[in-house]
Formats: sequence, structure tokens, C-alpha cells
Amino acid sequence: MSASEIAQAVVARKLSAVEVTEAALARIGKHDKILNSFTDVTAERARATASEIDAAIAAGKSVGPLAGVPFAVKNLFDVKGLSTRAGSKINRDRPPAVRDATLIERMEAAGAVLAGALNMGEYAYDFTGENVHDGPSRNPHDPSRMTGGSSGGSGSAVGGGLVPIALGSDTNGSIRVPSSFCGIFGLKPTYGRLSRARSYPFVSSLDHLGPFARNVSDLALAYDAMQGPDADDAACTTRPVEPVTGLLAQGIGGLKVAVADDYFQKSVFPEAREAIARVAKALGATETAVIPEAARARAAAYIITTTEGASLHLDRLRQRPEDFDPAVRDRFIAGAMVPAVLVDRAQKFRRWYRAKVLELFRSVDVIVAPATPCVAPKIGQATFVLDGVELPVRANIGIHTQPISFIGLPVVAVPVPLEPMPIGVQVIAAPWREDVALRVAAALEAMGVAAAPPPRGL
Repeated sequence: MSASEIAQAVVARKLSAVEVTEAALARIGKHDKILNSFTDVTAERARATASEIDAAIAAGKSVGPLAGVPFAVKNLFDVKGLSTRAGSKINRDRPPAVRDATLIERMEAAGAVLAGALNMGEYAYDFTGENVHDGPSRNPHDPSRMTGGSSGGSGSAVGGGLVPIALGSDTNGSIRVPSSFCGIFGLKPTYGRLSRARSYPFVSSLDHLGPFARNVSDLALAYDAMQGPDADDAACTTRPVEPVTGLLAQGIGGLKVAVADDYFQKSVFPEAREAIARVAKALGATETAVIPEAARARAAAYIITTTEGASLHLDRLRQRPEDFDPAVRDRFIAGAMVPAVLVDRAQKFRRWYRAKVLELFRSVDVIVAPATPCVAPKIGQATFVLDGVELPVRANIGIHTQPISFIGLPVVAVPVPLEPMPIGVQVIAAPWREDVALRVAAALEAMGVAAAPPPRGL
């Protein structure tokens, strides 16, 4: 059942929140042995929350639009009573969190039931979903394949039907890449739109939090529940809540859609090209938009990512280098040695690039682009061949997401259900226009072009 179907059934007392919770816990117990999505299952808490929801409904009280809906969160969100791992070995020594992350509080205020914390790449510096400490999360359509990362457990938990909604983070593509590989919808909102309070940071100037779901309606419900200013996150906007759920049915009449050209038409496998072609045809998108200097934007994003990330972890790198994933550790060490002049140039370029990209939205409402260059590679696959060149998989999965998150634009990743594996397309809008991106995603879903396929690997 979708989140909206669950909430309606619980409010109407056709199902109890306890029954829904027990069903979710049973699915997790059965299928997570394959998927390795969860690092912690908060069963006792979930049962207690569900009982409170049922009691409130019986007393005639309002319980919110997500009444009884199970959800789970990437393990960089603070969960009261759990140590916030952020996918690492070192963080397991931290004391348990004393308060939930803001977004968990807001989801529960809307009636949702937290089922647990999810596997992720170490310190969110990962595109594969492979964790050396907890093992890789596995793709629900083929467990021998990657989920994508770093929100890999979030992607596999929703793609595998363990929970209808999960929360993750996206710094360079960590919501959009798992959405693409696992065949689900994901929203990276505008930078600053959703609070990051009490979540473990990676790159503060690039970090976003957002939801995953199997349909656009559920994605919008979760997004609406989490909106709002938060003084505990200095980057969080003071804009008022701007609900989108009621706008999805407006369709795409009057919206102008363009296909990202040049950089975004290169370095793609045939399946990514096919997905873009299907989306463009369905939307009647005959125009193209050239996002200027996207390759340089990706390079600048790398510099900012590795240097800011290294700065955060310097003490851990000095004191416990052997407890890092070697691949993550070595990239942080490299970041610590990048000359300051390059960081300064990257930030200056970032301002110029943002201004140039925003100019495009004077003439178009939405730009569509590949989310990943390929479908999910095999777990452990080290390289693939793009444009006749053998390249490392880990570094190049996010080739099309990094130039977008670099300037904080809102993006909905929509799944195109190809055979044998799905692949995602980015629906990119102007800042603060999540409503437009979600309307386009809803139209693609209504036309049958975008859809989350049932898990084939369970």
C-alpha cells in the first residue's frame, strides 16, 4: 500500500496503525536479510508510536496526513537512543542521541511511525551503497547489483517495499543516484528548504535532506510534512511552508520543458539515453538547454566536497586512520592537501555558474537530464567504459548529479522502468519551485512513463 492509502485506512479505522507497523516489521525481518537496508530496527519505539496513534484516533483526535505510515531514515539522522553512525566505525563510540533530528520530529508530528535507521556509505562520501563496516545495501531488483549511494539503504528499503517512505541526504547526488538504481522517486529540495538540524554533516555548503517514495503523491506528502523554518539549522530558509500536494493535479499545461544538452548528452549508456528520450517525448520537450561549463562545475564540486569534508574529519584522520574505509580515508587525506587557491577559485566559479544557470529558467520552467549514466552496476564493480574510456565506477556514477547539487537546485528523480533494470531521470526546476518539478513528475507518472516497478529480486 502507498503511504496515502495507509493513512486513509488508518484514519477510517479499516486498519490499525499497530497492524500496519507489525506488517512492516515482518517485511523487514523477512527481506532485509537479502537487502541489508537497515542497521537498526526500532521495533519497540514503532509499536509504542503506533499504539498512541490508534488511541488518538479512537478518542476522535486528528493524527495527521501520514497516520500510521512506516518510514525509516539514513543513519546520519539523529534518532533518540541510537548512536548516529553516519555509516562509520568510529561514530559507533558516540553516546546515543538525546533528541531526534528535526525532520523525524516533523514526520512523527504528521502521524508517521519510525521503523529504524538505514545503511549508508561511510560519512556519506560514496556513490555505490557499499559499506565496508556493515556490508553493501543490495538492489531490490537484482541483489547482485549496487543500490547507489550514499543513501543506499534508503533506496533499497523503499524500492524493496519494506517501508513506503525513507529519508536520505544528497550532497552530490546521494538521493538521486539510489532513486535511479532502485527504481523509485526521490526529491532533493532547494538548498536550505528542509532543516538539517541534528543530522551528521558531510559538506555543509552542499548538504540537502529529502525523501524517497514509490509514487509522487507519497513524496509530496512527506515533503509537505517536513517543510518549515528551523532556527536550529542556520541554512534553513525562513520562507513560509509552501504545500505542494494540492498542486500535483494541475498537470503541466503552460510549463515549458527543455532537455539538457551538450555535457548531459555525453558519457551515457544507451539505457540513459532511452530514458531521456521517453521522458522528453511524453512531455513534448523539443527544445534543448545548454548548461554552461557543467564539466567545470563538477570539478569545482569535487574540490569543495573533498576539502570541506576533510576539514570536518581532520582529528579522526590523525587519531584513527585505520578505522576508516580506506577509499574514504584516502579521499579525505587528498582533500586536506588541496591548495587554498583552488578552493577560492572553485567558490568564485560557483557564484558565476549559479547565475548563468538561473538565466536558463527565464525561458524554461524545467530541465530534464540523466540521473545516472547507467543502470546499477554489479556490487564490487570497479570500472566501466564510457565514451570508449575505461573509468572508475565510484567516481563517475554522479557525473550528471554533481553539477546540479553544486548550486542547490530542486530536483525530482523519476524512475523509468526499463528492462531488466530501471534508471532515473532528473527533473530540475528553479530555486524554491519544487512544486513545478513535482507536477512534472506526477504527469510522467500519470502517463505511465515514470513508475516504480515491483521488486524483482525478492
